[in-house]
Amino acid sequence: MLLSEERAALAEAGRRLAARGLVIGTSGNLSARAGDLVAVTPTGGVIGELTAGQMTVISLADGSVVDGDLAPTSEVPMHLAIYRATGAAAIAHTHATTSTAIGLIADEIPLVHYTMLGLGGAVRVAEYACYGTEQLAEHVVKALEFKQAALLRNHGSIAVGSSLAKAVDNLELCEWAAQTYHQALLASAVTGRPPRELTQSEQEEVIMAALSSGYGTTKKIQADDGDGNGGDGGDTAGDSDAPADGSRQ
Repeated sequence: MLLSEERAALAEAGRRLAARGLVIGTSGNLSARAGDLVAVTPTGGVIGELTAGQMTVISLADGSVVDGDLAPTSEVPMHLAIYRATGAAAIAHTHATTSTAIGLIADEIPLVHYTMLGLGGAVRVAEYACYGTEQLAEHVVKALEFKQAALLRNHGSIAVGSSLAKAVDNLELCEWAAQTYHQALLASAVTGRPPRELTQSEQEEVIMAALSSGYGTTKKIQADDGDGNGGDGGDTAGDSDAPADGSRQ
């Protein structure tokens, strides 16, 4: 089966998103790129129930089907446009509730928490266009410029990543940020105080702290050497999720 690993990853990501309540039924779509080919979820498929064999492989060049029995997602233009414009290896798009709601009433999720630096800072809202169109693809590419996630006006949210797991991580962080901002807006309506955003200097401080401490990576605790001098050892292998390099806590 062509791109068997990518197709299996799509099925796993679909189950993960469904388990977290970020995708319902056939809403949303996923893809993973491998060279000049892209594995995508099929149109009309229940994301949380799809198997690797139900995924479709298309050409990055023109979107034509290379392998698979099912027609690809209707959002092929958006996925291909993002791949052509970025170095992303995977894309996750859903109609997550709070992200969709914030996209109805705001132009962005402001930088209200330092972990959002992992998404590139404030999350933009792409202007509305009908699903499956080149116009929507253009709007989303613009909103994702220097970002790892974006909201789609009257539609949902989208995230990219260096792997499918990372794209899902970023999508989850985007939804958490939307939920946090939503709660802050509700509190603001009562207190009259707007949600506080991180200043530029505070952002820089977080980035420097993350870089110097290896934030987001697990570390072994060294045994005491008898003189009361322990150590935190080296970082264990794995993907860092420090805010400074485009990830999350």
